[in-house]
Amino acid sequence: MTPTTLIDSPLTRTALLGPTDCWNDSCSVSELAYAIERGAVGATSNPPIVLEVITSDRAYWVPRVRELAAANPTWTEVDIAWAVVGEMGVRGAELLAGIHAASGGRKGWQSLQVDPANYPNAERMVAQGVGLSRLAPNIQVKFPVTAAGVLAMEEATALGVNVNATVCFSVPQAVAAAEAIERGLVRLAAAGGEAGRLAPTVALMIGRLDDWLKVVAERDLLSVTPGTLDWAGIATFKRAYGIFRERGLRSRLLAAAFRHHLHWTELVGGEVSMTIPHAWQLRFNASGLEPTARMAIPVAPAIVAELQAIPDFRRAYEPDGMMPAEFDAFGATARTLRGFIKAFHDVEGVVRDIVLPNPDVRPA
Repeated sequence: MTPTTLIDSPLTRTALLGPTDCWNDSCSVSELAYAIERGAVGATSNPPIVLEVITSDRAYWVPRVRELAAANPTWTEVDIAWAVVGEMGVRGAELLAGIHAASGGRKGWQSLQVDPANYPNAERMVAQGVGLSRLAPNIQVKFPVTAAGVLAMEEATALGVNVNATVCFSVPQAVAAAEAIERGLVRLAAAGGEAGRLAPTVALMIGRLDDWLKVVAERDLLSVTPGTLDWAGIATFKRAYGIFRERGLRSRLLAAAFRHHLHWTELVGGEVSMTIPHAWQLRFNASGLEPTARMAIPVAPAIVAELQAIPDFRRAYEPDGMMPAEFDAFGATARTLRGFIKAFHDVEGVVRDIVLPNPDVRPA
C-alpha cells in the first residue's frame, strides 16, 4: 500500500518535513492502513499489542485460531499463539511491502518481537529471531537490550537479521545495542553478506523511562517539580542521538512508548523514527499542533539538573551509567519484561479459551 496522495494531518506534515519518520505502533491492519495514509513508513508490535489486536478483532481472529488448531491438531496453545504473532506480522509486512520496495529496503519494515521470556538466553533468541525474519522480506526482529540480548543482536545481525533493539530505556543500553549491531554488520559484510540491505533500529522507550522515574519518586518520597519527570525520556533520547551521530553508529534511533505530545513534538527534525500508537495518532492529528524541527533544541539545563538528582535518571542518562550486566535489573527493564511476559501468557490464555472453552461457563 503506497498511496500517491497522503491525507493531510500534523503527522503527515511531520513525515514530510524529513528526515524524521513516523511508524505505527501496532500490527493491526486497519490501524496500519490509517497510519500509512498519513505518511507512516514502518510498524512495530510487542506482546501487549498482539494481545490488544487479538482481543479487539475477534471477528477475524476467533475463526482463524480455530482454523489453525484444526489444521494442526498436535499444536499446543503456545504454538498457535506464535502462529498468530507470525500471521499478524506477515499481514502488516504486506501492507508495507510497497514502501519497502520503493525505498530500496530502507523503510517499510514490520517488527516482531522474540519471546520476552527468553531474555536471559541469547541462543534461543537468535534461533527464534532467524525464524521470524524469514516470514517476509521486510520483517524486522525485536531483541531486548538485556545482557544476553546484546549478544543476541550481534549474532543475529551477523546472520543477516534486521534488528530492532527494544526494552531499552537508557543511553548505555542504546549505545551497547548499536555497537553490538555494528559488530554484527562488520561480520556480515566480511562473510560476503549484504550488510547494506539491513536498516537496524534502536528503540528508546522514552515514556516507560518516565513511568519508572515516577514510580521511584513515589517510592522514595521525592519532591520533584511538577512536569519535570515528563522530560526524562526526551533528555535521554536527545543525548543518545548526539552520541550516535558522534560515533557514526548506523542504527537509527526510534522513539517509543508515547505518553504525551512532547514525545512527538520535541523529536521532530532529527534523523530518527517515532512509533506512535493509534490512539495517540488520533489525538495528535486532532491537536492542531504544527510540527517544527525541535530535535536540536536541548532540554532546559534546569530540568536536566533536577533530574540528575535521581540516581536512576543518572544511570539512564550518563553513557557510563550502567554496564551490560546491570541492564536486566534496571527498574524500567525488569518492569517492562514482567509486563511483556505476562501479556504473552495472556495471549496464550485467549487462544486456550478459543480452542478449549471452559465447560463451567455457559456458551454465549
